[in-house]
Amino acid sequence: MPSEQQAAVKYYVGVDVGSASVRAALVDGFGTVVAHAEQPIQVWEPRPDHYEQSSADIWSACCSVTQEVVRGVDASQIRGLGFDATCSLVVVDKQFQPLAVNCEGQNHRNVIMWMDHRAVSQVERINATQHRVLNYVGGAMSVEMQPPKLLWIKENLPESWEKVGYFFDLPDFLSWKATGVTARSLCTVVCKWTYTADRGWDDSFWKMIGLEDLVKDKYEKIGNHVLSPGEAVGKGLTPEAAEDLGLPKGIAVAASLIDAHAGGLGVIGADVKGHNLPCENQPITSRVAMICGTSSCHMGVSETPIFVPGVWGPYFSAMVPGLWLNEGGQSATGKLIDHVVRGHVAFPELEAKAAASAHSIYTYLNSHLDLIKKSLPVGFLTVDLHVWPDFHGNRSPLTDLTLKGMVVGLTLSRGLDELALIYLATIQAIALGTRHILEAMQAAGHDITTLFLCGGLSKNPLFVQMHADITGKPVVLSKEVESVLVGAAILGACASGDFASIQEAMAKMGKIGRVVQPNHEHKRFYDKKYEVFLKLVEHQREYRSIMNS
Repeated sequence: MPSEQQAAVKYYVGVDVGSASVRAALVDGFGTVVAHAEQPIQVWEPRPDHYEQSSADIWSACCSVTQEVVRGVDASQIRGLGFDATCSLVVVDKQFQPLAVNCEGQNHRNVIMWMDHRAVSQVERINATQHRVLNYVGGAMSVEMQPPKLLWIKENLPESWEKVGYFFDLPDFLSWKATGVTARSLCTVVCKWTYTADRGWDDSFWKMIGLEDLVKDKYEKIGNHVLSPGEAVGKGLTPEAAEDLGLPKGIAVAASLIDAHAGGLGVIGADVKGHNLPCENQPITSRVAMICGTSSCHMGVSETPIFVPGVWGPYFSAMVPGLWLNEGGQSATGKLIDHVVRGHVAFPELEAKAAASAHSIYTYLNSHLDLIKKSLPVGFLTVDLHVWPDFHGNRSPLTDLTLKGMVVGLTLSRGLDELALIYLATIQAIALGTRHILEAMQAAGHDITTLFLCGGLSKNPLFVQMHADITGKPVVLSKEVESVLVGAAILGACASGDFASIQEAMAKMGKIGRVVQPNHEHKRFYDKKYEVFLKLVEHQREYRSIMNS
């Protein structure tokens, strides 16, 4: 905690709501995380592909972690508050009380999570319209966006639909809880709801898909007051929210961001001088921020709109003001690695050995791969083992949620060596998927030279090195591993007025840590792996065509 001699230092609070936990950080004006706290939140999975949360549980966790990080700090030094969160859907009635998003009528479970895939039928019908708004989501809407979920509620939960007062994206729900203002962030409504910065809402789209009732009252239920990320919301923190959070009332609260976009904000604008990187002295448009946790998002910006088939966007000012955003993504990355490792028959042995060595299971697996590689580079161990990673469908660039995962090259072996190899092959498959997305973006007009990684998976050196080697691009890691929280704090810093712009705050508060270079001697091997990777999805489509004929 800061000493009395540092009394003039200004601090900003960033709050990040992830899929499984809420985190908060106290961040200074140089982007240093001074204090950090985390608390788990509950997830319900009442049936396959249905994932639900509670907005009350989430807000309670936000309050607990914020109180923890500001404990003992002079309140006058805390200048602003920024939120980011998953793009989950929050449903409340006209009195802002939670409404059930489930057939069981459990009102406290009022959040449909971002990764919920219940609305498959609805999204297929929406995409069949070929409405012009779909051009801004890569040509096809994802089941993870909000319109199909809204349509599912209307068709399956008529009682809840009739009582609805407001639908919020989770980041906007948090800024409302803090300020009492129902303003929405340009980031959420543009990226997940089909709003456009120049035209606003498109009445014809909502009427075409059967949600014409949302057009009433000037879109009050889904938002008719839109602010740019980092813009101050209302009159700042309300007395009630201030007491809940342990912060001074009236401090600036920023219009929020989706969590991945906050991660992008925390890394993509960092000063790279002196690191011999190809993006040095080049515009920010030569960079892609990759936020990798439960899922992964690939954020690239451009000065003019670029339409990339299978990649979301272009979204104007959705992350960096004045620039167009394209967003690629993989629906399951950290979740996939966990699924593969924990489901293996040798997992109990791994867990015991990792505990005995006082290491995490992934640190232990990385060490075990070094032991079994012999004279080979680690990555070459998977010459006969290949994975297609779409166990939860493909978000980008194929936009096919019906695709399934594939593993080619299994044997009857059941030991720790085999677990380590399938773990390695899964990480490589995720990196090959990133290459697939980057190539689609580059073919459409992006000029990408450097990857900026943040999120939980960026702490895994094997994951980072495989991304460098397989894409052939240097990977930049931020000095602060909690880049998403730094991004949220940057929002608070902008809302406070202490920085003239988001770009200025990004440059001052985003700091580079380590640079991981690709090993170009391994290029031929990974080019072959990529060729096999693309063959896997071809074969999957061929055999599905045969079975459906």
